Amino acid sequence: MGAMSSPPFGGSNEMPAVFPDWSPYQDLDSAARAYLRDPEVALDALFGVLRGASVLCFTLERFVNEVNGVWQEVVICDGSRLVLWHGEDVAPGDGPVGSMTSSLRVVPLSTVTEVGCRRRLTRTSNGQARVDSIDVYLLLSSVDDAVPPPGMDEGESRQAIRHDALRFGKTLDDGGPGQIARLEEFSRVVASLVGRPTL
Repeated sequence: MGAMSSPPFGGSNEMPAVFPDWSPYQDLDSAARAYLRDPEVALDALFGVLRGASVLCFTLERFVNEVNGVWQEVVICDGSRLVLWHGEDVAPGDGPVGSMTSSLRVVPLSTVTEVGCRRRLTRTSNGQARVDSIDVYLLLSSVDDAVPPPGMDEGESRQAIRHDALRFGKTLDDGGPGQIARLEEFSRVVASLVGRPTL
């Protein structure tokens, strides 16, 4: 048994393959505390920006990456903005053991130009349609700042400019029916606000 100390951010080195389900919780605080490994870090960052604004809808994501460890995300819509937090364990060698990054991004809803939601339906034995996965994207008016590949001339790189997009997905295996329904609800609320005057 190695002398690995457990990370200071509340996690253990034994990560369960399936995380607790956050979908039954209607309020952000309870959902984050049930699901995230580092809810205090996330909520502190988010509430620092929200400053009392109401949370109309939210979605959460968490997975384990073989290289970096745990990756966590919270996305909130308050009626005029999307507030995104994500926390990620630092790769071995990039910092002290147990280090993580905490990032916050605020996107005005006025910059969302398109909302897309694709559901995959399967039929049960009695012929009833059931959603078994959902993919949601929010296309933004900002441009993806990825650097064009070397050797691309100016005309080609101008054509390669892509708009920034936020993407979210849930499946029966990753999240289950409750989280699929909550992500669909998130996409519908955001879609209902896009293109309207902000609240």
